[in-house]
Amino acid sequence: MAAAPKKDDLKASFEAAAAAAKKTKKKPDNATLLKLYAFYKQATDGDVKGERPGGFDFVGGAKYDAWAKLKGTTRDEAMTQYIKQVDKLNRD
Repeated sequence: MAAAPKKDDLKASFEAAAAAAKKTKKKPDNATLLKLYAFYKQATDGDVKGERPGGFDFVGGAKYDAWAKLKGTTRDEAMTQYIKQVDKLNRD
């Protein structure tokens, strides 16, 4: 069984993935963008905080909901999932 990546390695991979996410060959669909946003926010800020945007802020509400679904996910797991999503985008 392979050893788990060290924290520094994971953080470096996460930062590289964040840079790579801005340079994808084609623009990801909205569902993928929401996943990327949620994993990024969970990895950098932890669990969602504050009130859900309401009214006509549809984008804000969708982002909040996507992030809220990850409540309780560890930062390391969120970083790992973010890296996987970006890798998948850059393969397609």
